Amino acid sequence: MANSKGGKKITILGAGNVGATCAYTFAVAGTCSDIVLIDINKEKAKGEAMDIRQGVSFSHNVEVFDGTYDDAEGSDIVVVTLGLARKPGQTRLDLAQANVNIIKEVMPKVAKAAPDAIYVVVSNPVDIITYAILKCTDLKPTQVMGSGTALDTSRLRSSIADHLNLSPNSVHAYVFGEHGDTSMIPWSVTNIAGISLDEYCADQNHETIDKDEIIVEVRKAGGEVIKRKGATFYAISLTVNKICDDILRDANNIRTVSTLISGRYGINDVCLSLPAVIGGHGIEKEVAPALTDEEITKLQASAEALKKVINSLEF
Repeated sequence: MANSKGGKKITILGAGNVGATCAYTFAVAGTCSDIVLIDINKEKAKGEAMDIRQGVSFSHNVEVFDGTYDDAEGSDIVVVTLGLARKPGQTRLDLAQANVNIIKEVMPKVAKAAPDAIYVVVSNPVDIITYAILKCTDLKPTQVMGSGTALDTSRLRSSIADHLNLSPNSVHAYVFGEHGDTSMIPWSVTNIAGISLDEYCADQNHETIDKDEIIVEVRKAGGEVIKRKGATFYAISLTVNKICDDILRDANNIRTVSTLISGRYGINDVCLSLPAVIGGHGIEKEVAPALTDEEITKLQASAEALKKVINSLEF
C-alpha cells in the first residue's frame, strides 16, 4: 500500500458501484486524506483507485489506494458495501442470507485490523447486515451504524418540498423503521418552521398532501432507479459522505441511521432506523421523539418484520 498522509483514513469494503462511487465522492469532497478500497476482485479495486487518484490534482489532495483486509488498520471509518447488489424486482430482504454469509467471513478479520474504527454499513438489507456485523464481531453498538433510512429521509424531505414549493432543508421530516417495505413516516413530528404539516398547508392555501402516496413514493424510490438504470449509487454515496463527515468533524448532527435498538418504543434486539446524534464516537446519543400510539404500532410492526428475517437466518 502507498504511504498514507497520516490524516483521516476511510477504508471502503467492496469496490462495486456503491463502494467506488463512495470513494469518488470522498475524494471530490475532500472528506478525508486517505481512502483504501478493498475488494475480493483485487484488479477492480486497483483500477478504481487508480482512476480516482489520476484526477486528484484537480480536486483535494487525497491518497487513494487498494489493499487487503489488514490495510484497514488505523482507519477512522470503515464503510461496508460488501455483498451482492439488489436486482430489478428483488427486495432488499431477498438478499439476506447470501450477504450475511459474506459478512460472517470478512468482518471478523476487518474488525481485528480496525477495532476502534466507526463502521458505516451500506450493504443491503442494511438493517440485517448491521445486526450481523454486531453478532460476528466484538464491536460496540455505538461503533456500528447502517445508512438506514437516512436516504429515505432525504427522499421524503425532497418529496414534501416539491409539493410545497420549498427547499428540502426547510422541511423537518423523518422516515423510521426498516430501510425497506415496512418503513414508516411519523407524521406527528413532521413540521415546517415548527408548524405541523397539515397546519402549514392550511395556512398557505396548499392542497393537503396525500400521505399514503408519499410513503409509497419514498419506499419505491430506490426500486424505480434500479428498474431504469440497474443500480443506485449516487444518492447513497452522498448520504454516506454526509454521515462520514459528521463522524470526522464530530458534528453531532441528528440523522436517522440503523442501530441496535434496546428499549426505545418497546423494541429490542433488532437494528432499525431512529434518530441518533452522530459524532466522533459514532452514535453519541439516541433520540426518541414522542409518537402517537398508531405510529408506535407501525414502528413495532417494522421491527417484527425484521426480526422474522433475523430468525430465519444463520448468523
